[in-house]
Amino acid sequence: MSGLISARFYSARVVYLEKERAVAIEAVESASRVCEAVFKRLVTDETLTKKDKSPVTVADFSAQAVVNNILEKYFPNDPIVGEEDSKDLLGEEGRVLREKVVELTNTAVNTPMSTEEVLKAIDRGQYAGGSTGRHWTLDPIDGTKGFLRGEQFAVCLALIIDGKVRLGVVGCPNLPYDMSQPEGEKGVLAVAVEKQGAFQRKLNVKDFIETPIFVSIVEDSCNASFCESVEAGHANHGDSAKIAELLGITKQSVRMDSQCKYVAVARGDADIYLRLPVDSKYVEKIWDHAAGNIIIQEAGGQVSDVNGEPLDFSQGRTLSANKGVIAANANIFGTVVEAVKATLSNKF
Repeated sequence: MSGLISARFYSARVVYLEKERAVAIEAVESASRVCEAVFKRLVTDETLTKKDKSPVTVADFSAQAVVNNILEKYFPNDPIVGEEDSKDLLGEEGRVLREKVVELTNTAVNTPMSTEEVLKAIDRGQYAGGSTGRHWTLDPIDGTKGFLRGEQFAVCLALIIDGKVRLGVVGCPNLPYDMSQPEGEKGVLAVAVEKQGAFQRKLNVKDFIETPIFVSIVEDSCNASFCESVEAGHANHGDSAKIAELLGITKQSVRMDSQCKYVAVARGDADIYLRLPVDSKYVEKIWDHAAGNIIIQEAGGQVSDVNGEPLDFSQGRTLSANKGVIAANANIFGTVVEAVKATLSNKF
């Protein structure tokens, strides 16, 4: 694993999920390199003007192939809940896309993969999830429009054991390492293991230095700030404004796509993340929240749905027992939940 396990000092005793942590970091970093290669090769002014999503499709498939291939190497018996399957890559209709996916996948693996191996790796992500045993969940590119704009997107991987998230890794290739220097060095990997704290490191930089991260210590909601989605379709900004009024929040929101929002709150760049239901039928997917959920909690924050209930990752591929997401530091979390409840007034 390229010395990843030696990146942190451990005593001789067995450390909970030590190997899984190192493998997950390797997988997310490799997938992040694929995504960056896709962006450099395939995203052009023309694709943006035409709103062509084909580059992100290539990146989605390639990143999932890379991660699943690495997980199979080290944990061949672990199933995976992934976002993609290979059906759109099959036959003559899928030939052009398939060839691009195979080419880009092979930019990030040590041993070249055949077309058959790439397709098989992608299809390892079809597990149904559930409440027993262990499985991984992967979002190969969270924040597709952010990716296409060259802004925030994330590669997100989490390990769920007996229905609870125990390990999470989020790679954010375009996130500033220090938000006080937005034009400074970019590329952040956040990682958390249950009861071991949350950390960040520079993405794909082999100095292996990790620093602990913590949520903010804001004690009064009027001094807090939101971290919200850029895309209106992912949030109800009108309800967010009402909640801000109830909380006395006047600071400008931090806006970004993807689970980078979880990382921003976990390290205190913002204080509150809300993902409010857009309608009563929408159900969140576990891969959109699993890794971010444990990173926030291990950084000292709290996470729930809009009714104040913990997110339930035991229901399969979706958060069918929950509506929406609230994340904040522990000091103001209860106040935020009450403001959300008052605003939504049992809509969901």
